[in-house]
Amino acid sequence: MTEHARCLYGDERRPTPECALEHREHCFVEELTFADADAILGMLRELCPHVVDGLLPVWVRNLSYRLVLLQRPDEPTLMREAAENLWLHGPDWDAIAADLTRRADALGGG
Repeated sequence: MTEHARCLYGDERRPTPECALEHREHCFVEELTFADADAILGMLRELCPHVVDGLLPVWVRNLSYRLVLLQRPDEPTLMREAAENLWLHGPDWDAIAADLTRRADALGGG
């Protein structure tokens, strides 16, 4: 999935690889939709390691975090990470980010 995203959206840290495959955004969205949390987090860590960087569109980041949190609903560290992403790319999602932070605080940890 990371390579698929890299081919579609690019990578700030290295050139977009030569690829003979015909990538389509709807195919990537299907792949993302059914990916496990580790694969999604791997893509985010690889292509957007510092939240403020990366070429993934904001909607891909938001969807990615949403899918990860659906699979791992009780992980405060992930909730805070998702909230940070939402605040950075808001303000439309500030209320959701605040709610994630409150939920993470209630769970404790991280």
